[in-house]
Amino acid sequence: MFEIIQSGGWMMVPIILCSVLALGISVERFWTLRTSQIVPPDLLARVWGWMKGKQLNADKIRELQQSSPLGRVLAAGLVNSRHGRQIMKESIEEVAAQEIHAMERYLNALGTIASIAPLLGLLGTVIGMIKVFSEIMIQGTGQAGVLAGGISEALITTAAGLIIAIPAMVCHRTLQRRVDDMVIYMEQEALKLVDVLHGDREVVDNSQEADKK
Repeated sequence: MFEIIQSGGWMMVPIILCSVLALGISVERFWTLRTSQIVPPDLLARVWGWMKGKQLNADKIRELQQSSPLGRVLAAGLVNSRHGRQIMKESIEEVAAQEIHAMERYLNALGTIASIAPLLGLLGTVIGMIKVFSEIMIQGTGQAGVLAGGISEALITTAAGLIIAIPAMVCHRTLQRRVDDMVIYMEQEALKLVDVLHGDREVVDNSQEADKK
């Protein structure tokens, strides 16, 4: 394996760095963007229980803020609920924008790696082919084995770039879709809270509904 990497030339260095970054970002994001940690499914029902039991106080709101990104969004709405529906929605949107930005952290970098890795591989191949043709000019075409070996070495960087780019692109698309799904769920839960505090809607525990079905 080391010989293959070495034969790819100096362009293998940035390609390997891209692979390390892509792996690190993917592992960190998959671990961080867990549904149970970002948007706990029973959180709004728990808040509704506190409200019905008249247990919602500063300590509960602080606990809510520390629980998850969804908790911070709901806490922002609860803190500003007395100022009217519009102010409440604006405060929720402001906090939600910050949380979405945090959820999308490093995803642009992962997408960039997926885009440039094959380009780096292609650049390495072009540089390798230039060297091959330089050897042809010096030695002629009589040594076919040497030329074939040089061409195969030049193509190593393209293969390495594609090997990195394909899984990086898959991880990027998967993580982006996960973030989008969580954002939609977060918006739905926030709207439910607004309707509860400024309407006649009640929160239904989703887990209980699932048990009944």
